[in-house]
Amino acid sequence: MTQTAPRADLATMSAYRLARWGRPVELVDVPVPVPRGAEVLVEVQAVGLCHSDLFVMSCEEGVLPYDLPLTLGHEVAGRVVAVGEEADATLVGRDGVVHGVWSCGECHNCRRGQDNHCVALGGRVGCGLGRDGGLAEYVLVPDARHFVTATGVPPTALAPLADAGLTAYHAIRQHRDALLGECAVLVIGVGGLGHLAVQILRATTAARIVAVDPRPEACALAERLGAHHTAMSVDDGLARLATATGLTGADVVLDFVGSAETMRLGAEALAPGGRLVVVGGARGTLTVGKGLDLPLGWQVSAPFWGARADLLAVVDLAERGLLDPVVEVVSYRDVPAAYARLHDGGVTGRIVVVPDTVGELPR
Repeated sequence: MTQTAPRADLATMSAYRLARWGRPVELVDVPVPVPRGAEVLVEVQAVGLCHSDLFVMSCEEGVLPYDLPLTLGHEVAGRVVAVGEEADATLVGRDGVVHGVWSCGECHNCRRGQDNHCVALGGRVGCGLGRDGGLAEYVLVPDARHFVTATGVPPTALAPLADAGLTAYHAIRQHRDALLGECAVLVIGVGGLGHLAVQILRATTAARIVAVDPRPEACALAERLGAHHTAMSVDDGLARLATATGLTGADVVLDFVGSAETMRLGAEALAPGGRLVVVGGARGTLTVGKGLDLPLGWQVSAPFWGARADLLAVVDLAERGLLDPVVEVVSYRDVPAAYARLHDGGVTGRIVVVPDTVGELPR
């Protein structure tokens, strides 16, 4: 094992663990993992909190194929401090972000660069979602290919790129062919993912961006980040688009809410040939089919997270100053209160936790 400093044989660390289904996380002491083989040990410098964490905590036993206890936290930025004997020792001391989809690297999807669709995951996606994540002082990553190095980006900005930035980028990239020429994109929900989608759209497409959110502060944020039109309702947003451009529908709708209502509104907003992209996890449903009241050539998709190649592209945008997450930084001890605020909808942008012990050696 290669590491930056010797550690005590029985070193421990603090971690927020889910011990029982339907209960909040608990702060406990656990052993510091020791990397073996291809594994790398990352000192956590920042970790984002996500609605997916709330979903995991709320589940009843048997809903998810996860073993408890489980350390949550799947948006992780940090520094490699030790590697196993088969890993690249030059990674030690490098800063970066963890790609949370811990794929096998060998199945047909992994071989063709679609590792976010790895067939071997079996429901246990990876970091914080089936495997121990980053709400701890250290996180053990199973392979160096799940760590993307970064230069010049603060860890508090890097962490949200692991999910919020990556998921938004992947959803947009999949439909970039529909965002060429004179076109419009409707962003529903300017929250942790939506505010990054607005920036990614401005940086990578020429589309007319309409951002919709019922919260005035979210609309103001979208306007500041580059949305051409903002509104508190889909109808108002489309009306402003039509007045300014003559376009009467959206070529792509990015729904970062995913409720039955937003999915219905998104489908109704499509122009002929338009695409409804459901990213949000509010568990809504939409009936689609030939002969229903949908525009000609409609498409509906539900992208999942993003491949490692997408994360590389997201980090590149951040390194070039084209992508800057809006974050609220909280301390490690304030995680339970931060989750409560996230649950109540009182967050614009992303909450990022900075461990109180960053820079210290394990105990």
